[in-house]
Amino acid sequence: MTPLVAVVAFPGSNDVEDAALALTHLGAEAAVVWHGDSELPAGVAGVVLPGGFSYGDYLRCGAIARFSPAMAAVRRFADDGGLVLGICNGFQILCEAGLLPGVLRRNRQLEFVCRDVRVRVERAPTPFTSRCDPGDELTIPVKHGEGCWFAPDELVAELDARGQIALRYAEDCNGSVADVAGVLNETGNVLGLMPHPEHAVQSLLGSADGALILGSLVDAAGERVPVAA
Repeated sequence: MTPLVAVVAFPGSNDVEDAALALTHLGAEAAVVWHGDSELPAGVAGVVLPGGFSYGDYLRCGAIARFSPAMAAVRRFADDGGLVLGICNGFQILCEAGLLPGVLRRNRQLEFVCRDVRVRVERAPTPFTSRCDPGDELTIPVKHGEGCWFAPDELVAELDARGQIALRYAEDCNGSVADVAGVLNETGNVLGLMPHPEHAVQSLLGSADGALILGSLVDAAGERVPVAA
């Protein structure tokens, strides 16, 4: 069966359609959920929080979006083991909501970064990296001004020991502590990453490596789809 993946749209989100199109291209059915909705669609098997500038990035990136009614539904879904992927601003929202560790702050160079970067897969398989092998290097674009992930050294060591660091930059990008590009929650069903896999699902776009991330999510979501008796 085709898995249903919800894409949550906040005021200021600008990658909703891109994420939905990429998921559809990879075999999922995408349903856009408005931030004011208090429930996710029936039968949803995964959730994507897309990139953009939710609420204009006022206060801090993701700080207002975390209070949206839809985020309460996303939290319940994640607490029940549901698969949640936060991309760029979605990563920021998940950190603000406490669903992922650490915070995102201004890039070290205090400039907006928009280019292809190489990221290294640190942990596989997970529901988001099952199509990858540890050590694989993926070329995926970034576009952010506040993508520098930060956590205290002791927390970084704990996350590393528990296998929660899923992706690292293979090249200098934004000053993230330990070159972290993507982090998992402790149970492994929530991932946040700054690179945009939805912009790298076809070679025409310069790289299809993002399909390995989103395709892994679609695969895992497909396994969660209930089979009719």
